[in-house]
Amino acid sequence: MQCSKEFTCTDILGGFAEGITRRDPSPVIRVAATYHVWYSRSTVTGHGYTATIWYATSNDGHDWTERGQALGRGAVGTFDEHAVFTPSILVFEGRYYLSYTAVPEPFYNGAAGQPGITPTAIGLTVADSPDGPWQRIGTDPILTPSADPGQFDSLRIDDTCFLVREGRIWMFYKGRGIGRTPAQTQMGLAIADQPEGPYQRVPEDPLVDGGHEVCVWPTSKGEASLHCNVGPQGDSMQFAADGLHFSKVMDIVPPKAPGLLRADHFENNADMELTWGVCMREENCWPWLQRFDLDSEPSREV
Repeated sequence: MQCSKEFTCTDILGGFAEGITRRDPSPVIRVAATYHVWYSRSTVTGHGYTATIWYATSNDGHDWTERGQALGRGAVGTFDEHAVFTPSILVFEGRYYLSYTAVPEPFYNGAAGQPGITPTAIGLTVADSPDGPWQRIGTDPILTPSADPGQFDSLRIDDTCFLVREGRIWMFYKGRGIGRTPAQTQMGLAIADQPEGPYQRVPEDPLVDGGHEVCVWPTSKGEASLHCNVGPQGDSMQFAADGLHFSKVMDIVPPKAPGLLRADHFENNADMELTWGVCMREENCWPWLQRFDLDSEPSREV
């Protein structure tokens, strides 16, 4: 099955299932001989705002087994009481860190760009094994919307993606400002000395004007990124030698919500290529997961 001219996509976990949403996969990691991926799962709606985080494993990257819920909603009164979704994974100093979009109560999504929409933030958990159990780090998010209503990330913060550069944690994320629509999403970056923070936004924010999901990976020459058609530059691969000043290097139609195989294992100043990963397909109200494989080698150009 072709998901774009550059990628071949194949259903996993049974493909479409009426009444079950599987979406927003994390990057894929391999631990010993097993691949792991985390994702948003719901039996209420097709979007992530009713989801919890589940995970699946595979011995070959093709046949996957759903293992169950990795992280449930927070307790009453917490910043993630309503939902937890869009997970991302980081491996650092022998431990596993799972970040997620945290949705509080009461939750109101409203019409795009209208006032009163509930803000979202980024939560973080840690475990000694990719199978968990996952323990929340602290009682507060590791990154919250900007207090300045004029900033690009003053309303929503979602979709993190981690790198390790110069021994520090680089957390890329997408943001949306108050009064803006999802089509006005932009990408930012916050950096910390440890996975739990504290994180400091870089002065260059936003790094990219556009992109509905965040998919960044390290190369020997800098950072590469895939972007969907949200924003003025459309579907594209972008590159930043310093990890900050991204520019388009080619037009490419990425899979939806791609979670790459992190063959770099989050090593410091690592170098890796785009090969395969897990993405989502959304043609009805119940999205499902797919494996994508790159048919060509665009990452060689950066």
